[in-house]
Amino acid sequence: MRHLVLAALLAATSLSTATAADLLIHGGPIHTGVETAPSAQAVLIRDSHILFVGDLAAARAKAAKDVRDFDLKGAAAFPGFVDAHAHLTGIGLRELTLNLDQVGSVEALIKAVAAHAAANPDGPIYGRGWIETHWPEKRFPSRADLDRAAPGRVIVLERSDGHASVASSAALAKAGVTKDTAAPAGGQILKGADGQPTGMLIDYAQSLVAGVIPPPSETLKRQALEKAGALYASRGWTGLGNMSVEAPDLALMTALAAEKKFHIRVDNYMDPSGAAEVLAKGPFQDATGLIRTQGIKLYMDGALGSRGAALLEPYSDAEGLGLQLTERDKGLALMKSARAVKAQVAMHAIGDRGNRMVLDWFGETLGSDTTARWRIEHAQIVADPDLPRFNAMGVIASMQPSHAIGDLYFAPARLGKARLHEGYRWNDMLKSGAIVAAGSDAPVEVGDPRIEFYAAVHRHSLTGFANEDWHLEEAVSRTQALKMLTLAPAYAAFADKERGTLEAGKKADVTVFSKDLMTVAPAEILTAEPMLTVVDGVVVFERGK
Repeated sequence: MRHLVLAALLAATSLSTATAADLLIHGGPIHTGVETAPSAQAVLIRDSHILFVGDLAAARAKAAKDVRDFDLKGAAAFPGFVDAHAHLTGIGLRELTLNLDQVGSVEALIKAVAAHAAANPDGPIYGRGWIETHWPEKRFPSRADLDRAAPGRVIVLERSDGHASVASSAALAKAGVTKDTAAPAGGQILKGADGQPTGMLIDYAQSLVAGVIPPPSETLKRQALEKAGALYASRGWTGLGNMSVEAPDLALMTALAAEKKFHIRVDNYMDPSGAAEVLAKGPFQDATGLIRTQGIKLYMDGALGSRGAALLEPYSDAEGLGLQLTERDKGLALMKSARAVKAQVAMHAIGDRGNRMVLDWFGETLGSDTTARWRIEHAQIVADPDLPRFNAMGVIASMQPSHAIGDLYFAPARLGKARLHEGYRWNDMLKSGAIVAAGSDAPVEVGDPRIEFYAAVHRHSLTGFANEDWHLEEAVSRTQALKMLTLAPAYAAFADKERGTLEAGKKADVTVFSKDLMTVAPAEILTAEPMLTVVDGVVVFERGK
């Protein structure tokens, strides 16, 4: 609080004399995110920092003669929106490969694969983005479906959440997967009544077909990262928490930023396979300051939709308690290595048992230290006794509002009404005093800040549907949602003193939408257009240019 008050006082004074070209933003609502001074008439930017926030006349007096004047014309400015949890390479690859996020049925999936196969007659087929929860067939796709779409072709299609894939008969045969194949630890091979694999592989069972699809080339990954960065800037994101990053992808990002071909901020959490550097020396950043590496990303369990989330009690619609994806000894060893160099740990946990285990492991590793800012990614189903542990332990809940408005169509079946209140409990988290950093988990979800804001404050589907199972009391206020998407992600990456609010002295990261998200009707949030994205004082997106 002390630094917020100090910064608010600085907002009434300039930090230096006007000697360079500046950017002056004014002419519409400006929401600073600062509790003591939540609105302003103008923001004046010089170089990479905010010079002044406050009265327009005072801002003009401090601006350089050749200031660039950006009139909002009624549009609204905010601190830079940050996606606290996403997968950058996957976002780009989704745009460059077979994208299935719009298919609405098994039949639509078959048609999409058939069309792609006809256009690409040679080689294996990889796609991602399907999710069956709204499909009229009410089932997973199968190898029979893929065989019908493209007979004899090697096909692997990843579910949107990355926790399951469906493989064709040719793909299973090439991988040597038969009715006698044992599932690896932390995975499931779904089988039909005849005992034969259906083609559905859950969590670590996906590794069985990993070798049948050539990995993306360095050239394709470079294109994917560049495209993802530009796409995110065009949506109004100024940065993201990048999860499960491989070492070669970090090197590509760093090179792109050095070449001025990548312009948003990235806080990386490395996959253990590529975590040697951060576990050896702790957090570090590149020469531009845009690409930071904060720690490691681990997995405790799977996803709720594919019944891989680890639950304390059995699923209501199937047998089983879900999956544990990281062995205790391995997880604790990685956590202890991270703590030794002050690297962060971000661990995926969806089920209530998964979240309890992560909290237990964090507590065992950190002891009484509440300053490490370790994170639980998703924190989706949290039992009542575990809710206050987040704040008490200083653990950040990294949550994705859009997950709720998609999952709540099927979550009642998975969990049953008695424990449904444990799900997607953003408001309960905030009331408990925990920090909630919001994100999208793209490419699992679209990766759109408007959708995340809308879901957080309205907790209805994109078409306006909700019922009592959706627990609307867990929606948050617009002020809280703004913080969840700006200051909280900065805090979650140890960057809250540099960014997350519009204050003099902070980095100049600004997001502008055509409508004021703080006042328009909920449905209108989704129609607001990104107008301007500023990162480090540089305009990285401007609508119409």
